[in-house]
Formats: sequence, C-alpha cells, structure tokens
Amino acid sequence: MKRQILEFLVCPACLPDEVPPALIERDSSGSDVIDGSLECGRCGTIYPIKSGVAEIVPPSMVFPDGTAARYEDPAMLSEYLWSHYADMFQDPEASTSYTEWAGEFSASAGTALDAGCATGRLTFELARKFDFAVGIDRSMSFVSAARKLLRTGKLKFQVREEGLICSEREIVLRWRPINLEFIVADAHALPFRSGAFAGVASLNILDKVSRPLDHLLETSRVARLRQAQLLISDPFSWSEEVCPPENWLGGTPDGNFSGPALENITGLLSGTGALVRPSWSIARRGAVWWKIRNHANHFELIRSVFIKAERAGGWKAQDSVRMMMN
Repeated sequence: MKRQILEFLVCPACLPDEVPPALIERDSSGSDVIDGSLECGRCGTIYPIKSGVAEIVPPSMVFPDGTAARYEDPAMLSEYLWSHYADMFQDPEASTSYTEWAGEFSASAGTALDAGCATGRLTFELARKFDFAVGIDRSMSFVSAARKLLRTGKLKFQVREEGLICSEREIVLRWRPINLEFIVADAHALPFRSGAFAGVASLNILDKVSRPLDHLLETSRVARLRQAQLLISDPFSWSEEVCPPENWLGGTPDGNFSGPALENITGLLSGTGALVRPSWSIARRGAVWWKIRNHANHFELIRSVFIKAERAGGWKAQDSVRMMMN
C-alpha cells in the first residue's frame, strides 16, 4: 500500500464520522507498506496490510451467501482479466469498453477513484488523466492481480478454450504508471474522507451490491464539492439473489424507485429528494457495449448505460487546502 493514500483514508466502520486510521508498519519498501495494519483509535478496528494489499472492510460488512466465493474463483478472475486487457495482447475479439469509459473523463488535477475496479483497467486509464488514481474492489483475487500488474507491468494467466482445455495469455502494459494504487474495500462504505476525489467512477456494480442507494450516495460523498466528475455506468441486471426488489434503484412497477433506473439515478444526482447534496449537473448519457469471454465460443455482450455528471464552480488553491484540513 502506497503511503500516499493515507491522506484520503478514514475508518469505514465509523462512518458517517470520519476518523483517520493510524498506520502501523512492520515491513516496507520505498513508498510501499508491505506488511502492517491500519488501526482506528476510536472503534478499535484493525485493517490488515498483507503483501502490500490493504484490506479496509468494516467487520459488519458481509457478502450475501455465495457472492464472495464467486469473485475469488480463478475462472472469474480469468474472465475479467480478458475483458479488461484483451486489446493489450491483440485479441481479435477484444472490446474498447474501458477506453470508451475513460474517454468520458476530462484530464484534471487531483485524484480519481475507480469504485468497483475489478482487475483495474479503468484505474490504469484514470491514472493517465489525473494526478493519482485509486481502485477499490471487494475481491482480494482481483485486487492482487491488479497490484501485480502495477508492480511488474505484465501478467500471465490462463483462459479457457473448451471444456478443460486452456491456453495462456500475457498482458503487457503499454505504459508503466506509478501514480495509482489498489485496495480491498466495500462499495457501501468507502474508506475515504468526503470531498477527496476530483473524479469518481462506478462501473457495472450498482446491480451487484445489496444496497445500491448506499453505494450511489457514497460515490457522491467522496467527490469534491466543486470541479468534480462522476461516471455511473450499469446494465441494471437486477437480481433478487443480490438484493430485494425494494432496494433496487429501478426495474419495478411501483415503489420509491419505480421505472427505469437511469431516470431515477438522473433525478437523484440532480437533487430530487435532497439525498444528494450538492447536486450534480448531467453532462451526458449514453451506453457502452461491454464484453466478457467465458470460453472460445461463448461471450457475454452487455449494454451498460451511463450517466456522466459534473460539479462545476470555481476551484481555488485555498479551497483545496481547506478541504484537506477538514
């Protein structure tokens, strides 16, 4: 874990109070903490740092049955690595989804957050547009793979061709950024202080979390009050196995969020119901086709619709300093 992210961190178990944890180092290499912990002086929660990966998940946050194991499965890791990086080893079936999503962000000073980063492709892309980028995901397998790619610039993995037949692929990064970090964290309780990020992305996770409204509000909370960008993209494949319909942000004929989710989220970000403050201006809406490879003859093609939102207003150096002090 890079020490640079300490300035952003708070204890997620203490939210909405923002209590910075103390860093306890046992082993380090340069700017990286290899082994140690982050400890909250208020609630006493200890968040481990092992092999360079910080796991900042509140004890109360548990996965629905079966979800955790699914995202730690090597087959799932392989599918996401292919989806994120297939263009980097010239796979003819590769999609351009992650560069399209990255293209929605304007270059900006400050730090960006990729909330639900999976194996990290968008985080790498955001590091090219912002001073620093942080990717978070609940999957230790995904985050460990992303950090290995960050450290070495390359990663070999197996893809399934048919049945039990597999072949090897190698990701080689086209550029070697150092201005980014990956941590294990929960999308419902982001371990960051309010107003920390100039850019925030949430890709394809709103329909994969048990409390999507909490996640949406968290993405807004950690974004800067002014001069901020937000990208929400999702196919809205709601499932009762993940969360009950009353928690969905759309896809129901009645209730608080009846109708299409994209319309409801647009309203929330624009200030309807006063849940999001300050509100956002909707800059664009659109869709990106996202592809996952299961095996050589089976692909999932998913339409992920998005909202690009912005918070404008003047941004001065003293405002940045004041926000960091708060």
